[in-house]
Amino acid sequence: IPTDLEKKCCQQPPQTCISTVPHMEEFILQNGVLRLARTLWNEFRAVYDDPDPGEDNRQFRHAAYRQFVAWQHGKLGGGRRVVIPSCVVWRIRGKFPDPNGNYTGFIPRRL
Repeated sequence: IPTDLEKKCCQQPPQTCISTVPHMEEFILQNGVLRLARTLWNEFRAVYDDPDPGEDNRQFRHAAYRQFVAWQHGKLGGGRRVVIPSCVVWRIRGKFPDPNGNYTGFIPRRL
């Protein structure tokens, strides 16, 4: 995780870390759940999303981050962003790795 802003802990002891609770696996890391979430998100935004070959993991990561934020924070509203705990980011990246290790990281809201 490249920046100090992104070095955020979930503040839970290891045995109850948010990245290891059963709901994390059920809601955030299941391919079928993420496919459905992505389809619904694209329909809501009225966009057609035809992924390039080899883009599955990138799209799964993006959907997983969005699912986590919805699960933990609900609807944020346009342009509002939150930092995801690093334990969750690493768990998502571990499940859906970039073959070249290239990750964008947190992008603060533009003013």
